[in-house]
Amino acid sequence: MKKTVIYSTGYCPYCSRAKELLDSKGVTYIEIRVDDIPAEKEKMIEKSGGRKTVPQIFIGDCHVGGCDDLYALEREGKLDTLLEVEETVEKAIHSKVIIVGSGPAGYTAAIYAARANLSPLILAGPQKGGQLTTTTEVDNFPGFPEGVDGNELMNRMEKQAERFDTKVMFGEVTSVNLSCRPFQLFQDQNLYTCDTLIIATGATARYLGLPSETLYKNRGVSACATCDGFFYKGKKVAVAGGGDTALEEATYLTNFCPEVFLIHRRDEFRASKAMQDRVLANPKITVVWDSVVEEVIGEEPAGMTDLSVRNVKTDEVKRLGVAGLFVAIGHTPNTGLFKNMLDMDENNYLTPKPGTSKMNIEGVFACGDVMDSQYRQAITAAGSGCMAAMDAERYLAEQE
Repeated sequence: MKKTVIYSTGYCPYCSRAKELLDSKGVTYIEIRVDDIPAEKEKMIEKSGGRKTVPQIFIGDCHVGGCDDLYALEREGKLDTLLEVEETVEKAIHSKVIIVGSGPAGYTAAIYAARANLSPLILAGPQKGGQLTTTTEVDNFPGFPEGVDGNELMNRMEKQAERFDTKVMFGEVTSVNLSCRPFQLFQDQNLYTCDTLIIATGATARYLGLPSETLYKNRGVSACATCDGFFYKGKKVAVAGGGDTALEEATYLTNFCPEVFLIHRRDEFRASKAMQDRVLANPKITVVWDSVVEEVIGEEPAGMTDLSVRNVKTDEVKRLGVAGLFVAIGHTPNTGLFKNMLDMDENNYLTPKPGTSKMNIEGVFACGDVMDSQYRQAITAAGSGCMAAMDAERYLAEQE
C-alpha cells in the first residue's frame, strides 16, 4: 500500500470527508495539520503547485489534489488501484427504508423511521452531514439558545439516529433503478435494495462560471471560508453573494482578515435582518453594492493576485486589491441521479405532490433542500424529513 499524506486543518468538513473515504478503504495515512505547524503550510502550498485550500492529498508520488479530486478518482474506479488496495464487492443489502443523504432532512427522517421500527439505512453521500458541516455557527435552530456549531449539530443528529437502530454507511450512490421492486441503488459494484426510498441529497455550492474563476480555483478561489479562511490571515479578501451564507462567510473571515469586501449585484441583501445588521455594523466589512465579479486576476505559479468587479449600473470596473475570493451565491439541487425518473421543476428541484413528500413513483419520497428552493433552512429540512418518514411508514403499512 502506497504512502498517503493528507494536509488538513482542524475545522474543515472537506478534510473530514476525504479522511472518511480513506478510512473506508482501510488506508493508513499521515495527517499533517497546517494550522498547527505554519512551516508545513508553506511546504503544502509549494508541493501542490500553489494551492491554498485544504485538504491536499498525496498518494505515493501522485498529487491527487483536494477532496473533490479524491472522490472523482473513486467514481472513476481508479482510487483502489492508486492506493494499491484490493477491491471488495459486497452482497446486496436490503432495507425497508433507505435514506440517501445525511443532512438535517436525512437524519430526521431516520430518527422517525427508526422509532417506527423500520430499521432505516442511511447512505451518507459525498458530504456527510450536508451543508451545515461548513457552517461555523447556527443561531436559529430551536433548542440552542447560545447557538451551535453546524458540525456539532449534525454529529448530534447522527448519534440520535443511530441510538434508534439506524445504520449509517459511508459512500456515494452512483446510479439508481426505480423501475423495479424493490428499488435498486448502486455504489459502484455494491448493490442496495429497498421497499421505500427517501431522497435527502440536498444541494451543492454554485460557482460563478468564469474561466478565470475555474483557472484559479483552490489557488485563491474557494467556496468554503471555514475551510480555507486560515490561509488568508492578515490579507484582504472578497466574498460574492447576498444571502445568509455569504454574509456569514464574510463575518467569519473578519476573524482572520483586516478587510473583507462583500460583493452583491443588487442594492439590498436577501439575507435575514439579523444577519444584515451584524454585517453592516462590522467595520471590517465593506459592501460593494450593485456589482459583480468581472475577472479573477492571477499569475503563474502564484495563483490569484487580485479581483476586478463591475458595477452593473455604471459599468465601471475596478480592482479590489484582494488575495482571495470566496463564492457564496447559492446552490444547485443534487438531482442528477433521478433525471428522467422523477418530477422536477425548471431548476431541477424535485417536486413532490402538494402537501406531501410523495414523488410520482409510489414508494419514493423527497425532503430537504433537494425539493425546497424557497426556504432552504435546517429547521424546514428537518420538518420535511419527518414528513417523508411518516409518509414512508404509512405507505409500507398500506402495502402490508
